[in-house]
Amino acid sequence: TASVITVSDLGSRGLRQDTSGPAVRAMLEDAGFTVVHTAIVPDERGQISALLRACADERKIDLILTTGGTGLSPRDVTPEATADVLEREIRAIPVAMWVEGLKITPNAMLSRAVAGTRGSSLIVNLPGSEKAARENLGAVVATLDHALRMLAGGGH
Repeated sequence: TASVITVSDLGSRGLRQDTSGPAVRAMLEDAGFTVVHTAIVPDERGQISALLRACADERKIDLILTTGGTGLSPRDVTPEATADVLEREIRAIPVAMWVEGLKITPNAMLSRAVAGTRGSSLIVNLPGSEKAARENLGAVVATLDHALRMLAGGGH
């Protein structure tokens, strides 16, 4: 199962159409995931972390992806909100996204995305732009199923 959480002040107020969330959802569904939850929340650290906890602890969603809030703006707090809830960080997932992103634009080095686990859930931050979210997810989507099997206690 999967959740896609868009982090956007304007999107949460209905002032901007969310295109990255639906694009991420479509990519996940194409990869065989069942998206059971979507949300749009403002760039508020407490709200983001509370939703991540609820998705992992209460809903027991396997894969939780965020899109947005990973840049350098003062309101970009998704990595901090995610770090607040992670039990184990997985540094190589963002590294893989950066490596692929840098092949496209030097601006990829400005992403502050994090990834890790909470209980049996895998949480990954993606950028907010639809193009960058697609590119970043494309860099790691093939490995996510294996990661989730391992997280659930399966072997390599």
